[in-house]
Amino acid sequence: MIVLGIETSCDETGLAVYDTGAWEAGRPAHQGVLGAALHSQIEMHQDYGGVVPELASRDHIRRLIPLLNKALKESSCNINKLDGVAYTQGPGLAGALLVGSAFANALAVAIQKPLIGVHHLEGHLLSPLLANDSLKKPTFPFVALLVSGGHTQLMQVRQIGDYQLLGETVDDAAGEAFDKTAKLLGLDYPGGAALSKLAESGKAAGFDLPRPMLHSKDLDFSFSGLKTSVLHQVKKSQSNDCYNESFRANLACAFVEAVTDVLSHKAMAALEQMNCRDLVVAGGVGANTQLRKKLTTMATARGYQVHYPPIELCTDNGVMIAFAGALRLLQSGSTTHGAFDIKPRWDLSSLNT
Repeated sequence: MIVLGIETSCDETGLAVYDTGAWEAGRPAHQGVLGAALHSQIEMHQDYGGVVPELASRDHIRRLIPLLNKALKESSCNINKLDGVAYTQGPGLAGALLVGSAFANALAVAIQKPLIGVHHLEGHLLSPLLANDSLKKPTFPFVALLVSGGHTQLMQVRQIGDYQLLGETVDDAAGEAFDKTAKLLGLDYPGGAALSKLAESGKAAGFDLPRPMLHSKDLDFSFSGLKTSVLHQVKKSQSNDCYNESFRANLACAFVEAVTDVLSHKAMAALEQMNCRDLVVAGGVGANTQLRKKLTTMATARGYQVHYPPIELCTDNGVMIAFAGALRLLQSGSTTHGAFDIKPRWDLSSLNT
């Protein structure tokens, strides 16, 4: 079964073709990726310091057909050989979702194939199954840490399509806190990756930044207070005329340490509470080297196993949508109709089948 995936939830336009043959035969899932094409709008949004929804939607319109042709060419697949069309139904920016939804609906009608609406977070959650090392494939049930610019959640995954929310951020997502802190330190948008790189040359000593909700009895997160603390440190250093490159690197290091401490300790607590041995990490912040190192170290010491998606699949992409859509089509054969059937806000646990 060959499925086309279309991702347009925010500022990446991604299309990919996935063949379920490898998955059905019990071979490594990544072997089913036939072709993929991706365009990022980062450069377009940099001047605004964040994503401009209207510009994002218009750019998706311009990119979809060229990227479709590129993905099909790379996969050596004729469009009429597709067995289904999957698209990101939500959550995300409404206008951007509408572009992908309308395109997917029109394409599915034109080739008379099933249409599958995919939850964006389910795509991220399942992407570690596409890792090249099949020996480290997570086993159900497992705990998933979904951490990105828009979401920070802990989920228990009992099976594909069976998800239980364990905890989530009560304010800013971790990735959002990264980007806002980077802006405070004078780094260009999107600053998360630049902030992590700057932190590598700094030392956290000297800054007593908070670890919000680290010792709470639940599995929720909070990062707005940490961001505010960074702001106070920046203003204090500027008034004392000690705001320099060394200060910025040290404060960046302290911030990264605080965020990764909270994420890691909460993830370990979730594994213990759910009596699971496997932790899946997904989302853009999942590419953060400091977080990966800390999670792996803590998990190994406790006898747990951590699973990460390939670096190129941490951010939004068409591969994860094609893969998730293909598994959904195999599972139930259900389809979604209606070009305006999008869900900008959508609880992942509502997918439970």
